[in-house]
Amino acid sequence: MIFLRLILTNLSRHRIRTAISVAGIAFAVAAMLTVVTILQGAVGMFSSLLSADSQIVVFERNVADLFFSSVPQAAMDAIPTWTLVEHANPVLFGIVASPTQPIITCFGVTATDTRLTRATWVAGSDAAFRAAGRAEDGSEGADSVVLGERAAEFLHAQLNATIALGNGHFTVGGILRTRNGFEDGGVFMPLATAQRFFHKQGIASVVTVKLRKPSDAAAFKARLQREFPTLIALEDQEFNNSYSQFKILKATAWAVGLAGVLMGGLGVANTMIMSVFTRIREIAILRVNGFSPLQLTALILGEAAVVSFTGSVTGLGTGVLAVMVLKSVPMLHGYVDATMSPGLLLAVAVLAIGTGIAGALYPAAYAMRVRPVEALRFE
Repeated sequence: MIFLRLILTNLSRHRIRTAISVAGIAFAVAAMLTVVTILQGAVGMFSSLLSADSQIVVFERNVADLFFSSVPQAAMDAIPTWTLVEHANPVLFGIVASPTQPIITCFGVTATDTRLTRATWVAGSDAAFRAAGRAEDGSEGADSVVLGERAAEFLHAQLNATIALGNGHFTVGGILRTRNGFEDGGVFMPLATAQRFFHKQGIASVVTVKLRKPSDAAAFKARLQREFPTLIALEDQEFNNSYSQFKILKATAWAVGLAGVLMGGLGVANTMIMSVFTRIREIAILRVNGFSPLQLTALILGEAAVVSFTGSVTGLGTGVLAVMVLKSVPMLHGYVDATMSPGLLLAVAVLAIGTGIAGALYPAAYAMRVRPVEALRFE
């Protein structure tokens, strides 16, 4: 208790310096938590979008991004007929814009896609979507789309309203609620309509496949390789671990976060160095009164730990608040996942506290080497 009181007394003697160090750690923790949460949430949402009631994703081999993947009509027709396959759903990804929203994700899907069948219909039903999928280009119902609930909210659209998307105008044939943020903030078009709209006739971005037996994955991959060598099939976990965009997003998140935490650690190191140099005579008096070098080290490291802990707790609270605020921004509806795992919170806090304590190692080592006789003469 006395030791802790001495630590708090030393920190309170230099309130401004201590506050700056706490703020540095807090800012770094908040930035790291916000960046990592948003990017990992985006990865998780996109991953769950692809794995909707499926085990395998089929897409173009060696493609940098799924938005540029091209799965031909021949593959879309053949894969569902294979005896290994329970069902296969082609999906065409695209980006559209409206007068008020510069970026809206578009999904070209079939009426039997689980993204529609498992969603909750807030308005309308899948009947209009099925009719639109059967409609000929230019015929009645051909330009009907379904909106996710968040998309309907930020587009201010209701059932049967007409909305502008890109260079076209579409009738809202339904509004649905999904658990996936990308889907809930997106537009669903019949696959044929999306192919015409994006000028990709006879093309899908991916085909999500559910097998009758999960153990048939290897046989499915082998057959796909034989019949469609330009395509590749990956199981969901394989895709999550190998997809280059996911790797880039995860690496970027942790790199930015680590850079911020290191900057915060340098702030703590600077505070501890200044604290030691301005207390040389005090350290000498402590040594004369029986403080051992290890006790002095514990004192310096304890101060750094208190600063880092306080900054980490403040930063975690600030980071959580920042993510919640970002989630509430209308333009980001459907694209920010505020889910934070306890493991992530713990990892960020431990990293920040550890970095702060590590920054105090040099000041602590210097304090250990102080010779009382020389320090008493220090000006």
